[in-house]
Amino acid sequence: MMVNLFSVFDPSTSMMNMSINWISTMLGLTIIPMSFWMIPSRHYILWNKLLMNLYKEFKMLLGNKNINKGSSLIFISLFSMIMFNNFLGLFPYIFTSTSHMTMTLSLALPLWISFMLFGWINNTQHMFAHLVPQGTPPILMPFMVCIETISNMIRPGTLAVRLAANMIAGHLLLTLLGNTGPSLNYTLLTLLIITQITLLILESAVAIIQSYVFAVLSTLYSSEVN
Repeated sequence: MMVNLFSVFDPSTSMMNMSINWISTMLGLTIIPMSFWMIPSRHYILWNKLLMNLYKEFKMLLGNKNINKGSSLIFISLFSMIMFNNFLGLFPYIFTSTSHMTMTLSLALPLWISFMLFGWINNTQHMFAHLVPQGTPPILMPFMVCIETISNMIRPGTLAVRLAANMIAGHLLLTLLGNTGPSLNYTLLTLLIITQITLLILESAVAIIQSYVFAVLSTLYSSEVN
């Protein structure tokens, strides 16, 4: 029985007082290696094309500086991990780890802290220049410094909340609609099934879009500190 609407997202499955729902985070890793040991298939070619396009885009966002060599691979890995978790969460009885702030903040906060440490230690003048946008009137400069500082501080929070909220919203709607099924007649039940399938397709799109947004924003935050 649900205690509240969000109890469906609670990691309640446990073994020896340890939550085992978080193991679903690593399930995506079992899908990837298979394509590398098989004869190249359509799945492999499609995945390779996707990764190459992401690599080119992230490389363009990061710039052609020597310090960024290989950095785009980090963000491609981040995109892949989040996308696999989002997709696996659409299957029945699989825990959606990306719907929890514990997971999303664990991804966003270390990235942001490392960018800030690198920027302030190696490019201090550049970081100070970012606090005052070009063309700001002198009288507004103190206010702009405050606004830019606050907007910079809340970046990991906005990254984490955006991903978690989008995952929870769709799953919650699917759960609420699914719970009304037993009390409906055949006509309404058919309509409900069609609605659920449509929402599931929409959630599949959201799963890709949110992982892409998370990776791209992380890349942009990284490019600002160089």
